[in-house]
Amino acid sequence: MNDHYHIYGIGAALVDTEIEVSDADLKAMAVAKGVMTLVDEPRQSELIDYLSDHLVHSNRASGGSGANTVIAASYFGCRSFYSCRVANDENGEFYLNDIKAAGVDYPEHLGSDEGITGKCLVMITPDAERSMNTFLGISAGLSVNELHTPAIDAADYVYIEGYLVSSDTGRAAAIELRERAEKRNTLTSLSLSDPAMVQFFRDGLLEMIGKGVDLLFCNREEAMGFTGTNTLEEAAQSLQDYCRSFAITCGADGALVFDGRHSYHIDAQPVKAVDTNGAGDMFAGAFLYALSQGHGYDVAGRFASLAASKVVTQYGPRLRPEQHQELKQAFFG
Repeated sequence: MNDHYHIYGIGAALVDTEIEVSDADLKAMAVAKGVMTLVDEPRQSELIDYLSDHLVHSNRASGGSGANTVIAASYFGCRSFYSCRVANDENGEFYLNDIKAAGVDYPEHLGSDEGITGKCLVMITPDAERSMNTFLGISAGLSVNELHTPAIDAADYVYIEGYLVSSDTGRAAAIELRERAEKRNTLTSLSLSDPAMVQFFRDGLLEMIGKGVDLLFCNREEAMGFTGTNTLEEAAQSLQDYCRSFAITCGADGALVFDGRHSYHIDAQPVKAVDTNGAGDMFAGAFLYALSQGHGYDVAGRFASLAASKVVTQYGPRLRPEQHQELKQAFFG
C-alpha cells in the first residue's frame, strides 16, 4: 500500500456490458430512458435474452460510477485507492485485474466472497443517451467492512459515489467514510450520480452529505431535483447549503463550477457524441486530478470538460491509458 493517496474512493463494482439499441428496443423492453434502474437477476436475464442478437456489438468493461472516476484520475497520475465488493467469480477476477492494471489499490480481501459480481447493462441509443439496468449482486452488500482505515487516513480526498444511497449497508459505509475523513481534516467529495437517486433517495443523500461536503459533483437535472429549484442559477445558489464547492455539468452547455468564493462558467468542447456513459465520471476524475496538482477550479473545470468531451466520442465509459497522457500533454503542455 502507498503511504499517500490523492483519492480514496468508494462505490459499486459493476462489470458493464454496453449494447447499441434503438428507442423502439427500450420501449419493447419497458426500460426507462436516460436513468439507472436497479433490477434483480431474472429481470436482467430477460433483458439479455431480448438483446441476444445485439450482443455482437457489445463491449465489456469494469465500471461503476465511482470506479470510473477513480480509474480516470489514476490514469492521469493520481495515486488512488478504491473500496468496493466483488465475488469470487470470473467477473470479479476480471474486475480486480482491470482496476489493478489502472494502478488503483484496493482492500486485500476483495474477491474472496461467494456470490455474483454486480453487472450493468448499458443500453446506448442513437442520440448517445445511456439507459442502465443494474443488478448489484454482491455489491449490494458493500459495507463498513470494505473500508480501509490506513488508506483513508493517507488520502487528500475521499470520493463517495451517490449510488450507494440505495443500499442500507452502502449508505452506512459512505457515512462512516465521510465522518472518518472529517475527523482527519481530509477533504470530502460526493457525486449525486443519477436523477433517479435524487428523486427516490434524497433523504439518504442528505445523510451521506451530513453537515456539508467540501466538493459536490452533479449534473443540471440532479442539481435542480436535489434543491427543488427550476433553474441552474437557483440550484447553484441553493447547493451552497450542502457543500463548500461544486461542479455542475450541463452537457452541451458546458459546466458551472464554484470554488467557495467565485463561480466559473466552463465552455463545452464542440464534439459529436455517440455515448454519454461515463461522461460525468470522467469529468469528476479529471477535475480531481487537476485539483491534486494544485490547479484552481477554473483550470480544473476546463480540463475536466476537455476530458469528458473525449470520452463521449467513443463507446465505453473510459479512455485508453495513452489517451489520458495525450490529454494532459495537450492541455498542460
